Amino acid sequence: MDFSEYAGRCATVREAVESEARRSGVLKYLVAYELMLQVKSGRLAVESGADNALAYLLGPGGAWFWLVAALSLAASLLAFYANSPPLLYLRYVLGAFFVLFLPGYVLVEALYPRGGSLSPLERLALSIGLSLALVPLVGLVLNFTPFGIRLAPVVVSLAALTIALSLYATYRRFKAEVLGAVCRGR
Repeated sequence: MDFSEYAGRCATVREAVESEARRSGVLKYLVAYELMLQVKSGRLAVESGADNALAYLLGPGGAWFWLVAALSLAASLLAFYANSPPLLYLRYVLGAFFVLFLPGYVLVEALYPRGGSLSPLERLALSIGLSLALVPLVGLVLNFTPFGIRLAPVVVSLAALTIALSLYATYRRFKAEVLGAVCRGR
């Protein structure tokens, strides 16, 4: 399949898939798969469609941020309010994920916003390692504040750090998509 006719002009993904499927007689999902492979290999670039970072955050590109924010909020609420056995186990699992993975993961996403720059295994290892480095630093900073190292300040600080880093990572993803776009003349 040849998508070279779309390399220099603006076209939606749907438009490109439908016209190529009509032209070649191949099923749409196969054409879409081929288009995705060409985008991943760097032969084609796809623009997000968002004109500014706020539109990107509120659109499909920001879904990642909202998922991180929801997980942080859920872990924080469970840390404060889950004291009985059914929710206590969920608190343990989500709390471990919140402390041992999420802060490092959003930092990795902020440092490497392009999807192909690291393999999934490298992202996982860096996420766990950076979380193990960030969480003690949060505790060290809290030790020198009037709040001290107690449950509430630690949970709120980790949630704030995670959400701040995920906002920055979302902004970096937006900038990476804008800079990588072929179609610039709207």
